[in-house]
Amino acid sequence: MTGGDAIPLREATKTWFAISLQTFGGPAGQIAVMHHKLVDEKRWIGQKRFMHALNYCMVLPGPEAQQLAIYVGWLLNGAPGGLIAGTLFVVPGVLAMLALSVLYIGAGSTAAVTGLFAGLAPAVIAIVIQAVHRVGTRALHHPALVAMAIASFLALAVFKAPFPLVLLVAGLLGWLLGRLIPALAEGNGHEGATEGPEPLIGDDALHHEPPSRVRSAKVLALGLILWFAPVAAAASLFTGSAVFVDQGLFFSGAAVVTFGGAYSVLSYVADQAVNVYGWLNAGEMVRGLALAETTPGPLIMVVQFVAFVGAYRNPGGLDPWMAAVLASLLVTWVTFVPCFLFIFLGAPYVERLRQNRALTAVMTGITAAVVGVIANLAVFFALHNLFDRSRQLTWGPVDLELPVPGSADPIALAITALALGLIFWRKWSTLRTLGACALVGLATALFG
Repeated sequence: MTGGDAIPLREATKTWFAISLQTFGGPAGQIAVMHHKLVDEKRWIGQKRFMHALNYCMVLPGPEAQQLAIYVGWLLNGAPGGLIAGTLFVVPGVLAMLALSVLYIGAGSTAAVTGLFAGLAPAVIAIVIQAVHRVGTRALHHPALVAMAIASFLALAVFKAPFPLVLLVAGLLGWLLGRLIPALAEGNGHEGATEGPEPLIGDDALHHEPPSRVRSAKVLALGLILWFAPVAAAASLFTGSAVFVDQGLFFSGAAVVTFGGAYSVLSYVADQAVNVYGWLNAGEMVRGLALAETTPGPLIMVVQFVAFVGAYRNPGGLDPWMAAVLASLLVTWVTFVPCFLFIFLGAPYVERLRQNRALTAVMTGITAAVVGVIANLAVFFALHNLFDRSRQLTWGPVDLELPVPGSADPIALAITALALGLIFWRKWSTLRTLGACALVGLATALFG
């Protein structure tokens, strides 16, 4: 293990804080900010090492941008650096999302706020469609992968197959196809980047430690205790309300199946939160995603909004506001603590994982399925925001929800078309598109 810090911890903390205030635009934008600051400007880490870390984070469940921050922080300053980098990466978003959740519950029925959300929700549909295009362009480089994406979409949208099962089958098919078609897993990483500037800190000076069973057991035990202790505490302290345990356990499980980024798991979260637990309705799920799009940090922060609204409406014996704040913080904890566990546990083994072609094939299959999962999310949002009513079509294994054409919302359709034009034609950023559509929604509500 290397001793000391590659750079002073105080200086690293200032840099991570500066990065945390610029983490808008989803994982692509967040990774770009870190790359510019750490590789190009500070030159603390080289291009190859940065991409090596990113490839590792891409095969993990959870927000890859935050995991990359933890990993690079660990390389620069060991465990303290990883803890600081990962925590600062999400704190601004947590505070912003908490404030917006309070605003939504407290003032969500006013004309101005209703108008803003009426503009934001259709824009989110366009943003999710953009995600389908972006991920699909990168991931579906073989006809077999295109077929897997279509199959995953049909499994979810038409047959209501469980989300974890879709990922499991996709991983198995990816492994099988990887053996039959060795070229299938090629082009799925980030290795094709340019060399970048020469780093000021050599690889030998970066933190590293050899993998061992003893270390892994200690990290795993501590991580699991920290992960689930708050859920156990909530269960024992608030026996009159099951919402804390339900949310803690559900989002703990969701944290380990979030392969492919936030958009992929949101289809699963939306279905369970709306249709199984009833924490909020489908329209509110879209509004929560719109709020998450406007805040810094990982997009999966939307789960904080889901927890806040669900606990406010099901507080048990607690004050609704207290229940909402506690639930949102609990869910944030169980969502992001696993990221630290995955990095600290797996970092010493990263070189072995990088050379594992079977694992690459598995992840290629899962990534292909993720395209279909995100497409299903776009359909879910469109169905519940562009139409006022829907009907269920059930026939054998088919379980399909269809819109009632006469219930279409012309204003929502027009704003969605506007957002699609701004994103695909004008090449506007996510934040700028959301702002424009929010203003259109506000104007419609106040003057329409």
